[in-house]
Amino acid sequence: MTSLLCSCGGRCPGGVCTRDRTTADEIMRWARDLVDPALRAAVKRLPGPVAEVAEYHFGWSTGSDGGKAVRPALAFLSAEAVGGTATMATDAAVAVELVHNFSLLHDDVMDNDHTRRHRPTAWVKFGIPSAILAGDALLALATRILAEYDGPEVLWLNDALLSLVDGQSADLALPERTDVRWGESVAMAAGKTGALLGAACALGAHAGGAGPERSAELRQFGEHLGLAFQLVDDLLGIWGDPLVTGKPVGADLTARKKSLPVVAALNSDHPAARELAERYADLEPLDEAEVLTVADLVERAGGRDWARAESRRHFTAALSCLAGARPQRAAADRLECLARLIIDRDR
Repeated sequence: MTSLLCSCGGRCPGGVCTRDRTTADEIMRWARDLVDPALRAAVKRLPGPVAEVAEYHFGWSTGSDGGKAVRPALAFLSAEAVGGTATMATDAAVAVELVHNFSLLHDDVMDNDHTRRHRPTAWVKFGIPSAILAGDALLALATRILAEYDGPEVLWLNDALLSLVDGQSADLALPERTDVRWGESVAMAAGKTGALLGAACALGAHAGGAGPERSAELRQFGEHLGLAFQLVDDLLGIWGDPLVTGKPVGADLTARKKSLPVVAALNSDHPAARELAERYADLEPLDEAEVLTVADLVERAGGRDWARAESRRHFTAALSCLAGARPQRAAADRLECLARLIIDRDR
């Protein structure tokens, strides 16, 4: 495995290797090309009105992309890592992508988000009931696809789903509390994001012929990667460029979300933490200037640096678990490349 320096030896601008980024983008295009035909065929099995909402959410009816395809890529590459082929993990990749998008449809309603992927969210276009039903349908479809197997596939997916729901439930409860500790916030992120990435890797490995030990190591690889992913997501939710992310400036701060950088800042000893707590307790809407002020408080209290360091720590832990799975070299290189993009991404 390579070091945290990019493959060009750290000479690229900002420490982000343009060679690695190009390769990772190619990997996700490859995964999207592999999963999309099966995913589209699965969605067409839904009742017409529900399928229409799902197709809009995926971007198929508007000519937009269907997202980053991180979870399908992890499933495909995990199958290859244990000596199988990517196509052996097609059903696993479709199932985790359906569950992921079920969660996005519901999250957008719960978070009152009006845009996703630079277009109105499904609930804005079709109404809340239709968006919720579409999410329910995607979840039912995911379990139906894996129910055709005799192994542990449905159980693993359901376990990940329960962790996801637990994490999302905690995420909804955190804004109402003033005593949130960073450990709770990390546990929330592990359920909300880490569990499904871990399931994608385990399901892919199992489909590729891995035994329990190698599947478990790849699951842990995905779980650590999921935490790194959420940490970066939370950083982008505060400091991301809206032209790139497709979301307003400081969207998470406007919603008073207790994201990981915010909780880390609130639990620091820095004087800025006290002012941040006061700003979060005040429920008056924030204008753009106030959002920038709150973002500055989070940064001064150490939340931004902590989140960056934690994302790197989980990246390193993920690579250790990947090595423990004794992967095929080519697939391992591609998994590491994908992991590197996750912590260096800007959207």
